[in-house]
Amino acid sequence: MAELAPRFALEYSPAPIDARKVFGRDAPLVVEVGSGMGETTAAIAGAHPGTDYVAIEVHLPGVGALLKKIEAMGLSNLRVIRHDAIEVLTHMIGDGNLAGLHLYFPDPWPKKRHHKRRILQPAFAALVARKLAPGGLFHAATDWPEYAEHMLAVLSAEPLLENTAEAYAPRPASRPLTKFENRGVKLGHEVRDLLFRRR
Repeated sequence: MAELAPRFALEYSPAPIDARKVFGRDAPLVVEVGSGMGETTAAIAGAHPGTDYVAIEVHLPGVGALLKKIEAMGLSNLRVIRHDAIEVLTHMIGDGNLAGLHLYFPDPWPKKRHHKRRILQPAFAALVARKLAPGGLFHAATDWPEYAEHMLAVLSAEPLLENTAEAYAPRPASRPLTKFENRGVKLGHEVRDLLFRRR
């Protein structure tokens, strides 16, 4: 953190970032909410050098691991913010600025009394829609069937978003398989992708 955060991390600020200043160019911008240990994030950024990425993660070891990956892979198109994702999206990302937003394997909070803690709620879906540019894509994935149903219902109810599939989408090649996902698949968990487009 001490060595790499000044180069690759962005400080939280209640004002929108200027992506052109941050990355030194004009390119599509994609945000990932909850980048975990960063392996998927770094792989996606490495595979799409023409797109700029901002990863949001609160877990310090995950942020540190991703910073190390950014340096090791020489990624100039990826930055990290260690802060609450809702606050970052609300204050640091301008409306209509995103080409895409990723939410991969968020905490499912499986107990019924904890469902209200799930990040994907109607207010979050509305926030996502506001931040995406027309035609921008929101891509979510989960290996919890009940949470997938909840996600599908919430996203389908947001009038500014349209499903690109009948229900769940096939996993796009742009989302690499992770260790976490492979572990879930071996345990018999079925992974479901949701891909919604901003109208």
